[in-house]
Amino acid sequence: MADGHKIEEQAKFREMLEGSKEDWDIIAEHSRHFNKGLAKRVLDHLKLLDGDYGGFPVDRLTHSLQTATRAHRDGRDDEYVVCALLHDIGDTLGSFNHPDVAAAILKPFVSEANHWMVANHGMFQGYYFFHHLGLDRNMRDQFRDNPHFEYCAQFCHLYDQSAFDPEYQSEPLEFFAPMVERLFAMPKNSMYLRKTEA
Repeated sequence: MADGHKIEEQAKFREMLEGSKEDWDIIAEHSRHFNKGLAKRVLDHLKLLDGDYGGFPVDRLTHSLQTATRAHRDGRDDEYVVCALLHDIGDTLGSFNHPDVAAAILKPFVSEANHWMVANHGMFQGYYFFHHLGLDRNMRDQFRDNPHFEYCAQFCHLYDQSAFDPEYQSEPLEFFAPMVERLFAMPKNSMYLRKTEA
């Protein structure tokens, strides 16, 4: 084009029924490029928690950094630490189901245990405050027979419920960025992956 911008190649179909292999090769190439920016988009979204206190002693970003820092300093692996960092990323768009949002983002990239922990941490965290709201603090007991019950309970006890200390010196977000980038570089499981890619 005259302004120096290249026109990106696009598929030609108007309905997916009309799509050809050439169309889907174009889309797949765009997808590969777009997916390389996933970690940055996740980190940018996490930054929306900055300054959002919601009545808590620290803002939600500080809570996330503190949770991840505590897990990291306790020797947890990078995947676990990233789960700790992102466990509340859904607070902005899923204020009634934030664990589901975080779990959906992480699911293709993490183990079953870590996914289950993130997906259920809200109910497990409720053990520490549900009774103050007239709710059943033992709601988590419905999962007592799940093999990941203690794993999730431990996450909440050691890292999540204790991460509201305004005096705690957390690592900055930049410290965790390489871990996030490595985790989001390649999904472990996704319906969009061929078996040879997994």
